[in-house]
Amino acid sequence: MGNSYAGQLKSARFEEALHNSIEASLRSSGGDPQPVFTQLYLEPDQYSGHVEDIKPKMDLSLRSDPSTHVLVKCHSSNSVEDMDDEDDSDTSSPPLPYLQGPPPDGCCTVDGFCQAGKDLRLVSMATESIEVPAGFELVGAKSPSIPEHILVCAVDKRFLPDENGKNALLGFSGNCVGCGEKGFRYFTEFSNHINLKLSTQPKKQKHLKYYLVKNSQGALCKGALICWKDCKTRPFSNSASSSKPSSSSSLSSKENGDTNGHSPSPFPLSDSPPARMQSGSSSGIFGPQELGFLKPLNTPTHGTKTLPIVPTALRVNGLTNGLSMDGRSTLLSPPRTNPLSTPSHGYRTTETGDSPASTAMSTGPPKKRHRSWHPTTLVPIPATAVPVPAIRPLTCSSGPLLSLSNQQPASVSGVIQPQPITAGETVIIPDNLLNSYGVRPVLLIGQGTLPYFFGNVGDLVVSPLLVSCYKGRELNEKTLASLGMSANQLLTTETMILLTLQYLARLGTEQIPLREEFEQIMLKAMLCGPTGPPVSPAQLPWLARMEASVSGGSVQVLVTHGSLGEGISESLRSLSETSPQQQQCLPNYVLIICTSKSGANEFCVLVLGKYQSRALAESMLSTNEFLKEISYELITGKVSVLASHFQSTSLGDNMDKQLVRYQRKRKDRVVQPFQGHLTEYIHSQEAATMIPESGPDLLSDDFQIHPPQLSVARSLLSQVCAIADSGSQSLDLGRFCKVDFLILVPPSHVLVHQTVQRIRQSGVLIDLGIEDVSLAMQKSDKYVVRLDTEVHTKMEAFMRKVKQNPYTLFVLIHDNSHVDLTSALSGSVCHGELQGLADRVVNCPEVLEAINLLVLQVSCFPFTLQSRQSRISTQNEVHWPDTENQQGEASPKDLIYFGLKDYSKSLQWGVASPILRCDDAFERMVKTLLERHPHLHSMVIRSYLLIQQYTEALMALTAAPSLRDHVTPQTLAMVEDLLSVPGRSKHGCGHMLLVRVPSLQLARLAQERLEEARDKLGLQYRFAVLLGSPAAEISLPVHFCARLRAWRGCKNEEWVPHTYEDLEGLPCIVILTGKDPLGETFPRSLKYCDLRLIDSSYLTRTALEQEVGLACSYVTRRVIPKTKTATSREERPREGERSSGETAEHDDLPMELERPPSNASAATRTSGSTTENGVSSSSILDKPSSQSDPCGSRTMMDSCSSPVRFKQECDSQAPSSSSTSSFSSASSSSSSSSSPAAQRPSQSTQAPRECNRTQVFPRTAVLSRAAYTLLAPETLGHPSSASLLPHADVSWSSPLRPPVPHGLGGAEQSLYYRQWTTARQHHADYEGPVPHPHPRRLLLSGPPQVGKTGAYLQFLRILFRMLIRLLEVDVYDEEELEEDVQDKSKVPPSSGPQWPDVEDVRKLRFDLCPHDCKFKYSSPVYANRMPKTQSGVKTERLDTEADPPKRNTVSVRLSLFAAHNAFHHCEQCHHYSEPIPAAQLSDCTFHAFTFCSSMLGEEVQLHFIIPKSKESHFVFSQQGSHLESMRLPLLSDKESGMMKSPIFTPTTGRQEHGLLNIYHAMEGAEHLHILVVKQYEMPLYRKYWPNHILLVLPAMFNNSGVGAARFMIKELSYHNLELERNRQEEQGVKRQDVWPFIVMMDDSCVLWNAQQPGPDGKTEVMNVSLKSVLQHMEATPKISQYAVCGLRKWSSSLSSQAPTSPFSRCHLHDLILLNVDLTQNVQYDLNRFTCEEVDFNLRANSSGLLLCRFNQFSIMKKHIPIGGHKDFLIKPKLMRIETPVRVCASQYVCAPDSEQTLLAAPAQFLLEKFLQSCSHRLFPLALSNSANPVLSIDSYLNLGPEVQVCYVSSRPHSVNVDHQGVIFSGLLLYLCDSFVVSSLLKKFNFLKGATLCVICQDRSSLRQTIVRLELEDEWQFRLRDEFQTANCSEDRPLYFLTGRHI
Repeated sequence: MGNSYAGQLKSARFEEALHNSIEASLRSSGGDPQPVFTQLYLEPDQYSGHVEDIKPKMDLSLRSDPSTHVLVKCHSSNSVEDMDDEDDSDTSSPPLPYLQGPPPDGCCTVDGFCQAGKDLRLVSMATESIEVPAGFELVGAKSPSIPEHILVCAVDKRFLPDENGKNALLGFSGNCVGCGEKGFRYFTEFSNHINLKLSTQPKKQKHLKYYLVKNSQGALCKGALICWKDCKTRPFSNSASSSKPSSSSSLSSKENGDTNGHSPSPFPLSDSPPARMQSGSSSGIFGPQELGFLKPLNTPTHGTKTLPIVPTALRVNGLTNGLSMDGRSTLLSPPRTNPLSTPSHGYRTTETGDSPASTAMSTGPPKKRHRSWHPTTLVPIPATAVPVPAIRPLTCSSGPLLSLSNQQPASVSGVIQPQPITAGETVIIPDNLLNSYGVRPVLLIGQGTLPYFFGNVGDLVVSPLLVSCYKGRELNEKTLASLGMSANQLLTTETMILLTLQYLARLGTEQIPLREEFEQIMLKAMLCGPTGPPVSPAQLPWLARMEASVSGGSVQVLVTHGSLGEGISESLRSLSETSPQQQQCLPNYVLIICTSKSGANEFCVLVLGKYQSRALAESMLSTNEFLKEISYELITGKVSVLASHFQSTSLGDNMDKQLVRYQRKRKDRVVQPFQGHLTEYIHSQEAATMIPESGPDLLSDDFQIHPPQLSVARSLLSQVCAIADSGSQSLDLGRFCKVDFLILVPPSHVLVHQTVQRIRQSGVLIDLGIEDVSLAMQKSDKYVVRLDTEVHTKMEAFMRKVKQNPYTLFVLIHDNSHVDLTSALSGSVCHGELQGLADRVVNCPEVLEAINLLVLQVSCFPFTLQSRQSRISTQNEVHWPDTENQQGEASPKDLIYFGLKDYSKSLQWGVASPILRCDDAFERMVKTLLERHPHLHSMVIRSYLLIQQYTEALMALTAAPSLRDHVTPQTLAMVEDLLSVPGRSKHGCGHMLLVRVPSLQLARLAQERLEEARDKLGLQYRFAVLLGSPAAEISLPVHFCARLRAWRGCKNEEWVPHTYEDLEGLPCIVILTGKDPLGETFPRSLKYCDLRLIDSSYLTRTALEQEVGLACSYVTRRVIPKTKTATSREERPREGERSSGETAEHDDLPMELERPPSNASAATRTSGSTTENGVSSSSILDKPSSQSDPCGSRTMMDSCSSPVRFKQECDSQAPSSSSTSSFSSASSSSSSSSSPAAQRPSQSTQAPRECNRTQVFPRTAVLSRAAYTLLAPETLGHPSSASLLPHADVSWSSPLRPPVPHGLGGAEQSLYYRQWTTARQHHADYEGPVPHPHPRRLLLSGPPQVGKTGAYLQFLRILFRMLIRLLEVDVYDEEELEEDVQDKSKVPPSSGPQWPDVEDVRKLRFDLCPHDCKFKYSSPVYANRMPKTQSGVKTERLDTEADPPKRNTVSVRLSLFAAHNAFHHCEQCHHYSEPIPAAQLSDCTFHAFTFCSSMLGEEVQLHFIIPKSKESHFVFSQQGSHLESMRLPLLSDKESGMMKSPIFTPTTGRQEHGLLNIYHAMEGAEHLHILVVKQYEMPLYRKYWPNHILLVLPAMFNNSGVGAARFMIKELSYHNLELERNRQEEQGVKRQDVWPFIVMMDDSCVLWNAQQPGPDGKTEVMNVSLKSVLQHMEATPKISQYAVCGLRKWSSSLSSQAPTSPFSRCHLHDLILLNVDLTQNVQYDLNRFTCEEVDFNLRANSSGLLLCRFNQFSIMKKHIPIGGHKDFLIKPKLMRIETPVRVCASQYVCAPDSEQTLLAAPAQFLLEKFLQSCSHRLFPLALSNSANPVLSIDSYLNLGPEVQVCYVSSRPHSVNVDHQGVIFSGLLLYLCDSFVVSSLLKKFNFLKGATLCVICQDRSSLRQTIVRLELEDEWQFRLRDEFQTANCSEDRPLYFLTGRHI
């Protein structure tokens, strides 16, 4: 064999050279591919002594010694890469046309410049400083477009020849010296980059001409020519016979919109890069065709590619072990180490002139193809291949060579080890199998060793389809356990053979084996276990033949005893010897069993059926691969025979001539565009200007979100909140105040316009506040980006916004995210490839790391996002609610979603014309054509037939009725609907017919043919033909645009449709092309979806279901027969109670409810009459609807004729109304979605003039037989589409697994796919973070066209609302209770002084009654003059057994000075709330502080937890270990900005929600803030507030109320004041100069306001900081004379009220400035839970102290529903039942020593709650009696709002209310001390029958008090009137005794 330019290859040294080259490649650590064949290009004169190894061409043609060689006719493929210039070529074949792909958008295309716009011309670069990397040379390239210039390039020396023209490595490696881009590995890419603009194939030998050198001046100039040839090898270069490339070659992926071409063709037309390369792989080893043989290894590999075609001398011994679990071979491609790769597709055609080696595998950079021998030469097989005759199947082993047939080669990792070939392992494939017999056999690998294949290997396909099914023994124990099996249940080889036979025997004639189906059969067999004794090897042959006998001859068994090769050879020989007449008797499958002497059985399956072998071969190709194959067949002219066949009509006439004859016959007349029969003609000019007078009723643009969309949006929001609350700190919602977004969509212009339209209609830009109302319409397109070459620029701008706006939450929405998930590493984007763009964008580090960016991936087929390596957590998936579960809740007029499952179930409706159809007549025609044209891909044949069918249908309905019987009834019905409906409409509306043609070339062909036929038949104004290409805008003729504008009333003449929805009502054929449907929404006028081209090439779930998803839409519920709704009712018994009127009656259906025919399609009977076949439904028309205003403004229509309808917001526009009358009389009627449970985003419609019921019917989908079988309901032995591999980019992780739970919801399916699928190597998730998915990524999945766009736009809206809500707070908005009006005349005007005057304040009377609304249900306090409302009868009563009354709140926006809870984070105050590392907890010091409390009469020990940073506020002993005091400033300190008063905040149960972060409220100023917490809550508060000072109360107060905290704060503060006075007195400071004030503030104070006089006599309220409020109060003159200062409570009415007194003497609470010196003798009641502040204020006032309220300041208090005493649940001490029982207030007390249920609650709490609720029973005379209040001595207890209390202090010199003349209705003595004496009580008068209530700590104190006070003199007591709180004795209950006044 010859080598084209490097001499001859010495075959005797082949093994050594090959071994050494591969070993060197494996040992290399470099990133560049290592040369494999460098040492094989040897000097020709080295072999002068080995003439027998180098045979001249003529000598070879004469020598034919059968004793030494087996002569095989071998055709050659010309090598375009290694050819010389055309003028030097000896070939007479025409040059191969070269189609250069278009350059990327935006690239420079000027000659002499690279695509980056840099000048490469030598004249410009001569004096430039060029950096040349080591090992590179500067060379000059010639461009045919500018021959006068030389372009400067940098090329790796290794790929250039030496001075003798030899030793140039194959391939290319170069850099661009202009823009500096490096790493061009293919000359085709490089030539595109430097804009060579070639018309022929790019070749480095032709276009790299000169070396470039520097002259004496240092300038770069032209040097010597590059010597690409050697004169000694010229005679060998003339043997090329043909320039035709390998038929497996393919064009650039850009021809078909390829975005996922990860499987390169074995021999592309150029050295373009394969889109997927294994890292570290080196050059391939099958470059030269002289390769005698190669033997692959048994080394298991993990790649994802198949080995569908076996090279000439390829031994596939180890193939069964080299396959991934998904059945795709990885024969020689283990990841990262093996330098070999595998071919990409298993279907190619071989014609005369093709080389058998053209199917060799490719890897990395494609191998260079060398010239081979002339077709007439006979090429000998290498001497190592022993010649043998044809092997008979039953021949025993004959000789030592055959005895080695079953030996396995040594397994060496990644290294191919050539071994001697034995005779029994060699199979020679007969010539012309495909040409002569129309069959390309497919070999299904089973178990055992496959032979070498020689000869015409292009006609054999090796498929690993079922090989994984036989690998049960490789399963680990964990997988077996998950399947409920053990290792002893695994099947024997004999059982697997029999199961295979059973499976093949039951397959239909139009079925092919499916891996997933057979795997389930194997699994069931394992689970069932053996039913009898195991099958022995001896029994296997006759059992196998018996199994095959039931197949009727479709399956045969062939048993051999030597090797599988014998059986394969015999089967192929039998096939080649079969006459054409006997071919119909050939079996479809031959199962070959090899029973060796060792007892181990081997087997494989040879598929010989014409349909089965073709379908299996085509199913092995990926979508990219078969589209490339179709492109190749079209470009190379292989379809010429088929095209010539279809130039004639079915009647034999020339179609073009017939059409021309019809055109001439009608002259200038055309069919009337609308409102006329097909036989009515008018002049073409008149037709062009014919515009409908009025359009149909259109929709308005009113946007509406419907219940399912809102539910999904809320689920998404809930999940975002869950991420924020997860504790992982992945998302901090508290820091964001805005929402922004960007939507990524697949590269479809229509989809971009559609999404932009949704954004405009929804108004989301305005709602989010990111665009003005005036600009929102124009700027909507900025928020939608196509995943094309421009995405990087837009994403960079978007990411800049993300970084520049840290307080904006950005949402990156990846819509239709399943479309392109190829890894960015598997392809080259910068050189024009589009694959991997989504990966580069969505998975780039910037997106993954941005903490203010959420990624939302939206998909209707999310399976490829749900593999084991998924980047999305299962918790972050949101699935669309199941439509079936809610259909029973919808009314018959509501629209419900009709999806994939419903189409499958529709076949059970029992109607004559199902909506899911298979055109059997079309399938029969296809089958006949497939047998005639075995070389062509079936989609090519189907496309040509489909074009002819539509063309002849147009002719049959207009000019050639005789063709009706030759058009399938289904096609005729669809075309008849298309043509006839506009004729019956005065508007010209009609149906849309969608034809899916994946190949762009075939789609263009279909468009051209149909337009040509339409125009010649005069139908050009009747309907439109559009090409729906993702890469192009919609192009519509002018007259159709005018019609659309007329319907919309649009006056803008420049408007054109941009989306398919804009074509609503237009009669048209849309030919939708592209690799995948990309999510475009079609109008409701779409009636038919022709999917007859979608066949066995679509054998993954996503690929198949997304095609049928085009037909999914919303339909009227009443049109669904009862069979569907009844099923859902049976599942939900509650729905069975619904009235039968909700379901449509039989006469409502436009279908014949007959028994369905045996065939699935009733439209395929013998007659062509549509009436007979019941297919035509042209009388049913979908009413069109409007889209967004096409003219840029709202549609203007007459209000009397246009109904008001709400436009839905969903992916699929709901189908419009339909009626059984013609369109001209049809009118929409009411279809309002009044039911809140309407399942779809439905539309509400008002009825215009007529009242026909609106009915929306499902679209009709016409499928191929293969697709129909998978989508039909599951029957025994027929799998559904849900059982297929979910996506081509993933693979099954195990050969055996449970069935897919397709009957369950999306969550269950997700868990299944996450367990049983794994991402392939080219998948973007291949190296995904398995243990830790991305925390800020969500997945929204829902059926196609269900409304996902509207859902995620609504999600953005409510997300923004929630963020704003986080920046808002609910504060109490309550007006104060009625004040004493008589005092208001005495107050100074509002323009009074800023600070109060002590004397003026003393003159004010203290208002005894609390006016805050939180005391609304508390007892009023008696005063001399009572307000009007309080002097009357108060009838309100608080029922504590019911829920507490809801107080009025209002939501306000947080200001800069707000207090925050633990969820707030920002850069300024992070030290307040962010947890510190555990190692820093030791920075906090614990200090005990002990003092003696006179009130408690004992020492009290408190604990301080002080962070190191706060120790400066305290005084420690000299040793630093003992806390001595807390520093206090002086009264005379005037330092500005200094806060004098320490702030104490008592808090309980609110470590998260308490507003304890006052950093902003204090304007960041230094201050002392101390949290007072209970001992058991200390760890929680320390966790959330690690930088705060904590004051921990003693354990004795763990069950106490807030009174104890206030008591301890005041006691501690006074003791500290004394300590500070002593300390500072030693420093010369007067004792009275030490600051005596503290601030006591609740943990719910959020905002502070200041009031200023405003216009119109009103006041203005503005937010101020807490710092300014406190500093203002601290600056009050003579401040030390005030006991307490405080603020008023805010209410919304403050600003509208007239200005009042600036200062008041009244009750103070919530936030007070407390003088601990003056109030030394006034204490808080440490036992109290409620009203402790009122009690303290009354005590302080009675002591003559001044309480002053600053009315110009107000405080807002946040409503916090948890914490405080709100969480205190009163329950029984011993729970006898688990269900909590509500305890009523009367049970809070009981008789002493009674057996009543005791309660687990503090005694004081029970007492206060009892008095609050039941005091009307204790003091019946006081009920609603303000004239006779209850006298309460030294305490204020809340007796309920109906009982008035008169507070009197027993202290000497106290200030009390004037009680002269007041007769009291009761007396309350609560824990009275020694100041209460009997003489005091005798001063008061009581009503007869008045009630006395004495409360004491124990029974003994109770009796002593009664005796001491001599109460028995005037009060009558009974033993039964003694009570106690319902506590057990260890809880120290309180006791009280009641008596009646005598």
